[in-house]
Amino acid sequence: MRGVVFDGTQAQVVDDLEIREPGAGEVLVAVAAAGLCHSDLSVIDGTIPFPVPVVLGHEGAGVVEAVGAGVSHVAPGDHVSLSTLANCGTCADCDRGRPTMCRKAIGRPGRPFSRGGEPLFQFACNSAFAERTIVKAVQAVKIPADLPLTSAALIGCGVLTGVGAVLNRAKVDRGDTVVVIGAGGIGLNVLQGARLAGASTIVAVDSNPAKEETARRFGATHFLGSADGDDGGVRRILPTGADHVFECVGHVGLIRQAIELLDRHGQAILLGMAGATAEASFVPAGMFLDKSILGCRYGSARPQRDIAIYAELYRQGRLLLDELVTETYPIEDFAKAADDAHHGRVARGVLTF
Repeated sequence: MRGVVFDGTQAQVVDDLEIREPGAGEVLVAVAAAGLCHSDLSVIDGTIPFPVPVVLGHEGAGVVEAVGAGVSHVAPGDHVSLSTLANCGTCADCDRGRPTMCRKAIGRPGRPFSRGGEPLFQFACNSAFAERTIVKAVQAVKIPADLPLTSAALIGCGVLTGVGAVLNRAKVDRGDTVVVIGAGGIGLNVLQGARLAGASTIVAVDSNPAKEETARRFGATHFLGSADGDDGGVRRILPTGADHVFECVGHVGLIRQAIELLDRHGQAILLGMAGATAEASFVPAGMFLDKSILGCRYGSARPQRDIAIYAELYRQGRLLLDELVTETYPIEDFAKAADDAHHGRVARGVLTF
């Protein structure tokens, strides 16, 4: 079968992948569509260290082909959105409704794939850049069959992370003010999360002016090319600062800027993936007005609950998914899709099988 394999030097499309049968508590999914997220590119450029060879992809949707023993919530033929969160369901964090903190869901890659007899690692417990993948039962979330799979694919990472960061982690309230630094795939979902939460002022900041129209469609009330430009930047719009600033780029300078843009009692939420050893600095004295810096893993999501909610919001016309899909590519065009994503030409490119 076809898939995208990174061997530590290059990522290439291959057609000789093999995958084992699903075991107990596992689901075999025929992947129909998979979004290309910057996390996949970060594996290729080394920002995210990961063992190789690995089958890439972690944002997908498809149709269940087979289930292992003990799986009852999905069946062959069901449409599913795939989560990357392979949490155990039984530890203290899972029991408290914090599956993103489950230690068994972090950093334990399996190897369900093989190629020429050599086992290959699975990225993010998911590997959606393959015609078929195996996930834990908890990762397969049933969705209505009328959701386009090219759009549903994006729920499992970009939407869960961006919208979830707003609703679950930051808990943005009606009338709050929000600044979003970076209007890429995650940033757009933060923007629409802020819109859904009822924020009064939503400022999108991105150096690419071509992103303004899309940012406003997703919820931005203002768009700036930089946070501190010649026109006064964010402080012209929000003189005392913002209640919430989301950094969606992963640049240490922008992290400092996010902190400096906070109003009293404000919070900076870090979503962008900086390098594994990167360090950010800020002035501690500015924090003594009850300001906070929050990390956020995967939108603090509970995927079996949240994906169903987002699917219903999409059906009501309140959550934008189709509009996230800038372009679709056959899996054979992975290199073009990666280049478009790297240069910011797309909000989200989606690979199809």
